[in-house]
Formats: sequence, structure tokens, C-alpha cells
Amino acid sequence: MSTAGVLLITVPTVAFGGVSLLRFLMRNVPGYLDNPVRRGLWRAGHAHAGVLVLFALVAMLYVDQAALPEGVKALVRTLMVAAPILMPLGFFLSVARPRDTRPSGLIWLAVAGGACLAVGTLTLGIGLVV
Repeated sequence: MSTAGVLLITVPTVAFGGVSLLRFLMRNVPGYLDNPVRRGLWRAGHAHAGVLVLFALVAMLYVDQAALPEGVKALVRTLMVAAPILMPLGFFLSVARPRDTRPSGLIWLAVAGGACLAVGTLTLGIGLVV
């Protein structure tokens, strides 16, 4: 299965997440609307998921054009797919319980996703410039 195919399969899950957040707002679900930390992190998680999936899809178009060894290309693909998974997971899971008012240690997943994004895009950029 191609990496782009996997990314495309995730798009409906991002859309479902958006519908879920909308439902929380419309139904005034306890632990969401009344919890600004949870609401903010979940909105950030949803936004990052959507943007990073699209960004990764665009980046996949350039990986084969980069002057990089095949193993490095595979690494770039993996890093670009990891970012839209890890970063939102960190936002969502760090405040998974409705009463959480501070992010747990799982917020570091967002940092790991950011690191994957940085390394993947930097490596791809270098491969395209060289």
C-alpha cells in the first residue's frame, strides 16, 4: 500500500473528528465546552491533523524527485506520515479525561510529531535543493 493511500484513508477520520467536536459544542457536552484547556487542545489536535495530512500528501509528490538514497526516501515518507498521527494524538490524549485541566505527559507525543515534521521536511528540502 502506498504512503499516499494511507494518508488518504485518514482523511475521513479527521472529518469524523470535526463532526465529533461540533457535536460536543452543539450538545454542550460536559468536560468539553466548560474545560478551556481540553477544548483548546482538542481543537488544536483536529486542526493539526487536517493540515498535516494535507501537507504530507503534497510532500509525497516530491519525495521521488529528491536526490536522496532510497532508504532516506523511505525515512522521509515515514516521518511525514508520523507527524499527522503523533502531533494530534499528543493534543487529544494529554487531556483525555473530561476533568483534565492540565496536559499529561502524553503531550510529548505532539513534540515528537513536531520533530518528525521538522526532520522530514528538512531532509526532503535538502534532497530537492541538492
